[in-house]
Amino acid sequence: VQLQASGGGLLQPGGSLRLSCTSSGRTSSISAMGWFRQAPGKEREFVAAIRRSDKQTSYTDSVKGRFTISRDNAWSTVSLQMSSLKPEDTAVYYCAAATRVRPILSTLGLSTTYDTWGQGTQVTVSS
Repeated sequence: VQLQASGGGLLQPGGSLRLSCTSSGRTSSISAMGWFRQAPGKEREFVAAIRRSDKQTSYTDSVKGRFTISRDNAWSTVSLQMSSLKPEDTAVYYCAAATRVRPILSTLGLSTTYDTWGQGTQVTVSS
């Protein structure tokens, strides 16, 4: 599986942005997909994830109610709709896929659940 993230940009606080992650290759092996982000000088952190088996989603607390993760029926594209963006959302955003395990809900937020990562896309929120 290969992943390609896109959609980053520069925008003002309160704005909205949609990130996309396009997968190719053996996409039938994907059991979950997630978004992580890394701000300058900080560790990579979990943002959101969606599980294939039941479409269950998981979000980190700081984005609940503002971000929505979704996917198309073929699991070829997973999107992250971000709204009410804040300066603290500024980071490089990475998409990731789990193909070797079938994660339980409590592990969707762990980076170790995912074995395939896309390149990052920069999101900058600034006035």
